[in-house]
Amino acid sequence: MLAQPADEQDRDGARPVLKMLHHCFPRLEKLWADGGYAGGLVDWARETLGLTLDIVKKLADQQGFVVLPRRWVVERTIAWLNRNRRLSKDYEHHEMCSESIVYLASIRLLLRRLTKAA
Repeated sequence: MLAQPADEQDRDGARPVLKMLHHCFPRLEKLWADGGYAGGLVDWARETLGLTLDIVKKLADQQGFVVLPRRWVVERTIAWLNRNRRLSKDYEHHEMCSESIVYLASIRLLLRRLTKAA
C-alpha cells in the first residue's frame, strides 16, 4: 500500500514507498522530489536501491510563483486527480480506501485518453 498516515513526515514515509516502487518497477532509475525529501534519503535511495533521487529546489532569488523543472508534472497530476469530487476532500476513514479512489481516478483519466485517440 502506498498511502501513508497524515501524521508521518514525508521523508520518513518515503523509504517504504520507494522500496515498493523499486520492487514493482525494477527498471526505475530516477525520481524527482521537493526539498522535504532532502538529506539522508537521497543517499539511502542511491546506496540501497540504486535510485537517483533529484531534489528540485526553489531558486535562490525566487519571489512569488515560479514553475520549477519537473515539479509542474506533480502539480498537474494532483490537479487532474482533484477534479474527482471524492478526492477533493478527505472523506475516507481508511487510507486503503483513499488509495483505491486515487487508482479509480487514474483509470478514469487513462480511459478518457484512450477513447479520445480511437
